[in-house]
Amino acid sequence: MPSSLSLSDVGNKAAVFPLQLLGFDVDIINSVQFSNHTGYPLGFEGEVLDGSRLLKLIDGMERNGLLSSYSGNDCPGRIGNILTGYIGSESFLSAVVSVVKKLKGLNPKCRYVCDPVLGDNNKFYVPKELVGIYQRKVLPLADVITPNQFEIEQLTGITILSIQDAQRACCILHDMGVNLVLVTSIVFLDSYSNSQKEQNYERADDTEKQALTPPPDSIAMFASRRMFCLQSSLQQQSTSMDQSPMIQQENIDIKFNNSNDEQYIIYTPRFAGQFTGTGDLCAALFLGWTADENNQSGEDYDNFDDSLSSSLEKLAGTMHAIVKRTASSSRLDESARTASCRELQLIQSRDDILHPPRIFRALRVPAMHIEKSNHSDKNTTTKS
Repeated sequence: MPSSLSLSDVGNKAAVFPLQLLGFDVDIINSVQFSNHTGYPLGFEGEVLDGSRLLKLIDGMERNGLLSSYSGNDCPGRIGNILTGYIGSESFLSAVVSVVKKLKGLNPKCRYVCDPVLGDNNKFYVPKELVGIYQRKVLPLADVITPNQFEIEQLTGITILSIQDAQRACCILHDMGVNLVLVTSIVFLDSYSNSQKEQNYERADDTEKQALTPPPDSIAMFASRRMFCLQSSLQQQSTSMDQSPMIQQENIDIKFNNSNDEQYIIYTPRFAGQFTGTGDLCAALFLGWTADENNQSGEDYDNFDDSLSSSLEKLAGTMHAIVKRTASSSRLDESARTASCRELQLIQSRDDILHPPRIFRALRVPAMHIEKSNHSDKNTTTKS
């Protein structure tokens, strides 16, 4: 349920094509219908779908048996994955909660992948009030979330300056019920906080030290999977979403322990400029490479395996290839600074989607243990 734009390879246009290439049968609902993405200098035209219209669409699908198995309404739900992206209204986001509960009720194995699109580069794209709805109602239902650096900071109240900060933020999201977190587009200002270097960095092996040391001019993706969840998704549904704690940005002390979390980081070269639609593409590819039923078409896509490190390496390889091709295409055009010349080269990159270049290595990040930390004081050192 991402956005839809008449021109611009973002939203559903960036998500559906890659998923179909990977063998998924995709049902499409557009959260908005815009003429183009919001980065164009003369604005855009279009409308935002509200919650009541979403529920009507779902009702129509349900009446015709399209939410259940093709063999009948008494069989498990046919929808195995849900993907949401840009959502421009509170009513639509609240309706998404109802839809996810319904689909998970029809198919307990249905996986909800949430790209919590809030903004980027310290700028909101949506009303700030959506942050609270994500915290209270959406994240406790999500199995996977794919925030960028700005978005995870808003959802957790932790400014991501170092890998340690990313670990702490992911720990908060895991404690809220999210099993798998992918943080994208991270630019670290520090490799690791001074207090942790003495305890974690010095004990790390060579590979772990490499993970904790970002290369110059690099951009990172950080993946964290909680190995043992205390609540299943069905148990989460039985809990009132309104009772889920909202993360505030001040005066909160939390005990962090990620010893049960599997965490990897992967670094790729950073390209100059901004490329719209990369978040939508990244969320769709991550869904595809981490889904159990990825090989739906019966074809063997590079001997798919579901290990987190392998999925991250495939994701990084494809993303790098597409952005590199887009950047190269832009430089060939005298008007490359215009937004239309930075549209992702998706069709031209179909082979990189089907057969991801394995040129970057996912590095295992050592576990962190911090007794207490105050979210509001980013300069406060902590002790283990």
